Amino acid sequence: FATLDTTLPMLPADRPRYLMGVGRPADIVGAVARGIDMFDCVMPTRAGRTAQAFTRRGELNLRNARHRDDPRPIDERCACPACKSHSRAYLHHLIRSEEILGSMLLTWHNLHYYQDVMRGLRGAIESGSLGHWIAAFTREQDLGDILPL
Repeated sequence: FATLDTTLPMLPADRPRYLMGVGRPADIVGAVARGIDMFDCVMPTRAGRTAQAFTRRGELNLRNARHRDDPRPIDERCACPACKSHSRAYLHHLIRSEEILGSMLLTWHNLHYYQDVMRGLRGAIESGSLGHWIAAFTREQDLGDILPL
């Protein structure tokens, strides 16, 4: 974040601040904490195409064999259609079988996750609790995924 910390004071405070190409959730959270307002990146879709899923507990690689028999959704607290209707085992099967549906569902999930993160950040800014929200986000990300069944 050194570049942001150096350049942001030079930008007008009354204008939206746009950061292009920064895509990992933790990087977006750190940039918002420093005053960035808008982002665009390919990370959620690129990750979905490569069997990666972003979750509140970090990243998952659904290609990994540990998900072969896992009946859980990608993230138990996610309300996206992929999590509500499909298990990690089924997504693992789709990815391993090179079915396009696997990439589509992971992309859908990742976009939903990013929207949830941004919704949480907006709410925390509005309520004046951004520091607490970021601390909770970081704690949960640091826990990592729960052990496989």
